[in-house]
Amino acid sequence: MVNQFTINLGFYMLMPYLAQHLSGGLGLAGWVVGLVLGVRNFSQQGMFLLGGTLADRLGYKPLIVAGCVLRTAGFAVLGLVDSLPALLAASAATGLAGALFNPAVRAYLAADAGERRVEAFALFNVYYQAGILLGPVVGMALTGVSFRVTCLTSAAIFAVLSAVQLRALPARRAAGGPEERESVLAQWRTVVTNRPFLLFSLAMVGSYVLSFQIYLALPLEVRRLGGEGATGTSAVALLFAVSGLSTILAQTRVTAWCEAGLAPGQALSRGLVLMGAAFLPLLAATAVPVPDGGAARWLLVAVPPALTAFLLAMGTMVAYPFEMDTLVRLSGDRLVATHYGLYNTISGIGIALGNLLTGTALDAARAAGLSALPWLVLGALGLGCAAALHGLHRTGRLAPARPAAA
Repeated sequence: MVNQFTINLGFYMLMPYLAQHLSGGLGLAGWVVGLVLGVRNFSQQGMFLLGGTLADRLGYKPLIVAGCVLRTAGFAVLGLVDSLPALLAASAATGLAGALFNPAVRAYLAADAGERRVEAFALFNVYYQAGILLGPVVGMALTGVSFRVTCLTSAAIFAVLSAVQLRALPARRAAGGPEERESVLAQWRTVVTNRPFLLFSLAMVGSYVLSFQIYLALPLEVRRLGGEGATGTSAVALLFAVSGLSTILAQTRVTAWCEAGLAPGQALSRGLVLMGAAFLPLLAATAVPVPDGGAARWLLVAVPPALTAFLLAMGTMVAYPFEMDTLVRLSGDRLVATHYGLYNTISGIGIALGNLLTGTALDAARAAGLSALPWLVLGALGLGCAAALHGLHRTGRLAPARPAAA
């Protein structure tokens, strides 16, 4: 838990300000900024499967520590260099670091929690969101001094975390089994031929596309109505505060309620229904005339997106712990980190495609005067994924997989 909170604290105190540093501080062209940021994302998403495989073969702790050490180096270099090759190398290193420790962290938690995985992942999400909420605040204060100070502070946080994990984190690895005698290709074949796992992964892509709209569609809508001034800035800040604080305050209670009355498949489908319904406030707001200014204008700019952010957070709270638990059950407790790695890659590809289509839909809708269209499409995506999950639940495909015979 401390590991994930600190990872997010160090990451989000730096990354929200990196683009401005590259364009404003270093004077790089827009396409170069996009390239540097894209290399980080590509190296992380493209290497998740490798990171998960290594975690299953070498143990979870070595990959967690290696990822933290690599991110220490990457963030330090980002603050000290200004040449494009060095920036690209540092960006790739920070992405690869995430690919190393993310599957290992989740597999470690799943193994350590045993039968209490759902509760453990609920608490995990609280620490996860706390790091996201606090990181940008700390980063804003440090970047006010200089971006180099932010980078070096973040690198120092990861260095301390590396040392603490190396010294204090007990060793943990996948339970012994036939995978220890298999080749990497044989392990990958086991994962990619796990049909229930693949169907579940595809059905859950929509949840990641929808939850990511707090970074894309919601800020763009706020800026469209509120502008770049104080109105827009305060409304965007409210989005992240509502999302993070609601998760920190309510996640464990929501999970306890769901565990008491819902099967995992039911919780997953209802979480997706809630995420699809999250866009109803924005849909309703399109029917309201935009005031010229004053408090009424700010309320229209801030309240519907904030309600959407809250409902997205609630849907995630309902689904996320059961999602992580279902992945372990579908793996049959075998090659858990490798399954997490491929799942993260599929989700990352879905987010990239979803963002491309969402951005295109927003532009087209505004040009055609159909401001309600993007919210209808996103709502339909949530309902469609909920229906797919309900079907998997009803047909028994979300039941635990049988462990393979040795």
